[in-house]
Amino acid sequence: MNLLKAASTVSLWTLMSRVTGLVRDQLIASQFGAGALTDAFQVAFRIPNLLRRLFGEGAFSAAFVPILAGTRASDGDDVTRTLIDAVATVLFWALLITCVVGVVGAPFVVWMFGAGLEKLDLAVVMTRWMFPYIGCMSLVALSAGILNTWRRFALPAATPVLLNLSMIGSMWLLAPVLQRHGMEPIHALSAGVMIGGVLQLAIQIPALRAIGCLPHIGLGPSAWRRAWQHPGVHRVLQQMGPALLGVSVAQLSLLINTQIASHLGAGAVSYLFFADRLMEFPTALLGVALSVVLIPGLSAKRAQNDDEGYSAQLDWGLRLVVLLALPFAVAMLVFAQPLVATLFHYGKFSENAVTMTVGALRGYGCGLMGIIGVKVLAPGFFAQQDMRTPVRIAIAVLVCTQLMNLLFVPWLGHAGLALSIGLGAMVNAAWLLWGLRRQGHYRPAPGWLGFVARVLPANVLMGAGLYLASAELDWLGMQAQPGWRAGWLAGVMVAAVVSYFGVLKLSGVDLRQFARRA
Repeated sequence: MNLLKAASTVSLWTLMSRVTGLVRDQLIASQFGAGALTDAFQVAFRIPNLLRRLFGEGAFSAAFVPILAGTRASDGDDVTRTLIDAVATVLFWALLITCVVGVVGAPFVVWMFGAGLEKLDLAVVMTRWMFPYIGCMSLVALSAGILNTWRRFALPAATPVLLNLSMIGSMWLLAPVLQRHGMEPIHALSAGVMIGGVLQLAIQIPALRAIGCLPHIGLGPSAWRRAWQHPGVHRVLQQMGPALLGVSVAQLSLLINTQIASHLGAGAVSYLFFADRLMEFPTALLGVALSVVLIPGLSAKRAQNDDEGYSAQLDWGLRLVVLLALPFAVAMLVFAQPLVATLFHYGKFSENAVTMTVGALRGYGCGLMGIIGVKVLAPGFFAQQDMRTPVRIAIAVLVCTQLMNLLFVPWLGHAGLALSIGLGAMVNAAWLLWGLRRQGHYRPAPGWLGFVARVLPANVLMGAGLYLASAELDWLGMQAQPGWRAGWLAGVMVAAVVSYFGVLKLSGVDLRQFARRA
């Protein structure tokens, strides 16, 4: 399997998802601004997303995919399909119960996340509309785990585009209708989320059927009992325990930060959201793509007892992090205002909102290397079916993050929350790297010092050019000329990319080394 080709496939589809996501966020910023209404929606949308990370691509995927890949490598496809049916049945019933409880208990859940919201009742209503989204997306995560194990990376990476298109369509078509009938137009976003969730689940069916892995979900009590008694289900649940705790720690940090932000004034939650959307662009393009490709590959290497190949795959991923994540981090730090202004400074999104979002984006930029690095290093433990070590590290990092909040939030406000998350991610990544080295699972390949010595000057030169472009052009003043501003942004970014890779080429970095085969 060509790792770079697989990661590139995921990245290209993820790029499409992020582009449509930026269009979606631009429409939200333009139509609703950054205030009490958008704060209410962001909190309501964050709740099912939190649970999706528990039941979906977080704890569940971290436990399920290594066991699935290992079972297929050692026992074959037929045994693996039986495992899929059993896991799907148990997951389906757990999700059904969760959705019912969530809809009933929405007022308490919203209060836990944003007691300081001005539009608390509106957030409760939108949470009830969107809570079933968790059921759709967790089953989509099950499908993604199966398809990735069968080396079908494109569809899972393309699926999120449907959510963005559904929300865009709802804002264009449904929001005016709601407004004419005296309802809050922002409810169109909730409807778009649910439509997107159903569409994402529906397109998994043909792909799963094509590889003979469409799960047979047992609907009766006897079928549920048979599924519950499957030994593979108990293995997944045993691995999910520590993984669930680990993801819960991360989500607890998110809950605490959202709660703090809701008390920092109207707009604070939204400023963090828009900055997070820009931060998620490189995180998804690189970090998620590498994680998706590495987990099945590392799990197969572990099942084959190939220690050398295992370490080589981790080394390949970490070099890509240094090569590609570092320039993204530099851009977020020195070119934040042009990015935010060009993407969001329209309609109801004011100059003050740009300034506030820029502060949060720079805070995230300080930790981008760590945020992406964790997505490469954590699979090194997951593939070993070692969930406990990352959990212990995550708990310690949670404590560190909240201690940093005590220092940074009184000084920097909502931007301090972003900075704490970024620096906490750096601590997390460094700790995971140290753990893999200490356990002997990762041994750096020769040439790291020379590689870093070539990458750093390229980043310094690129960063200097971006800083000059940010300072010399009036990005806020070009609001009335959006095409001109977008053209300048595109030109500067193209020049930055050309200069970066040009310096790398002149310094002797051979990019072909990354097109390695596992």
